[in-house]
Amino acid sequence: MDKLRRVLSGREDNEELGLTAQVLDGSSLSFSTRVKWFVICFAVGILFSILGSALLFLPGGLKLFAVFYTLGNIAALSSTCFLMGPLKQLKKMFEPTRLIATIVMMLCLVLTLCAAFWWKKNGLAIIFCILQFLSMTWYSISYIPFARDAVMKCFTTCLN
Repeated sequence: MDKLRRVLSGREDNEELGLTAQVLDGSSLSFSTRVKWFVICFAVGILFSILGSALLFLPGGLKLFAVFYTLGNIAALSSTCFLMGPLKQLKKMFEPTRLIATIVMMLCLVLTLCAAFWWKKNGLAIIFCILQFLSMTWYSISYIPFARDAVMKCFTTCLN
């Protein structure tokens, strides 16, 4: 009877929705579930990045490095989808304060794989991985109030 009341009132439980539908509607997941999946995705991202770095020193490991490092960054970036929801994250990613960092980050993710697989330029792939790291860092600190200003001031002071 309670289930019938919930259905008729429009408050039907999301038990029948799949994981994808629940993820797309970030509010349907409980806070503890969102935090758990955030930690899992973030940990997988870190693990992939470390694994990719370790594979770099194997013969022919540059391609594996590029793949695992890029997948690690994608997993770490997508982990925040569980905290705020994917649509809200996309809106925040393309706000004017983060637009350049987001574009550079996405471009470097793609260019790293292109350099490793299609162009077969090892040095270029490593440069794009470094740019991935820098753009991801710049993107991440944009969420901390005044962090970019502090970093800019620190570098300006060090360089002068």
